Amino acid sequence: MKTKNMVGLGLFTAIVVVLQVLAVGLRAMGLFSISLVLVPIVVGAAVYGWKGGAWLGFAFGAAVLLSGDAAAFLAVNIPGTVITVLLKGAFCGLTAGLMYKLLAKHSSFWGVVAAAVVCPIVNTGIFLLGCRVFFWETICAWGEAAGFANVGAYMIFGLTGINFLIELGVNLVLSPVAARLIRLGKRS
Repeated sequence: MKTKNMVGLGLFTAIVVVLQVLAVGLRAMGLFSISLVLVPIVVGAAVYGWKGGAWLGFAFGAAVLLSGDAAAFLAVNIPGTVITVLLKGAFCGLTAGLMYKLLAKHSSFWGVVAAAVVCPIVNTGIFLLGCRVFFWETICAWGEAAGFANVGAYMIFGLTGINFLIELGVNLVLSPVAARLIRLGKRS
């Protein structure tokens, strides 16, 4: 069973990395891409637990750093970028796994749905927190250049708004379906 889990987690890790590398070309607004990668993180967290979710999230963060998707932030503050990107990835997977574990006792479907909601919220929330802590002056300048009178509005609507809503919607639709298919496959 341990070998089977390692192989499965390895496959999910490969899916996460490939999706992140491919996502660099799928731009929604400006510099930032939509993270379709959250779906295998949620499903992996449901199948392999919160530790597996944390690992997949960490792999997502590493792929973001290596793919060049964080280049705009790396140019401003390398340690702040690394900390923010790795933490947001690891914690979105970890919280998805914990949420699934908490609710799956009652319903695995609702456990996956809740994990699919929590994952992008944590991912985006830690990103915004990292922006505030490590990149405030830069974010203020970007917001002003984009015509926003309020930097908070820029952070919510300019940096994350549409991406967050798309990520949340994709997660809510695909994660329960993928988790169900994997469970059906495990039974046969």
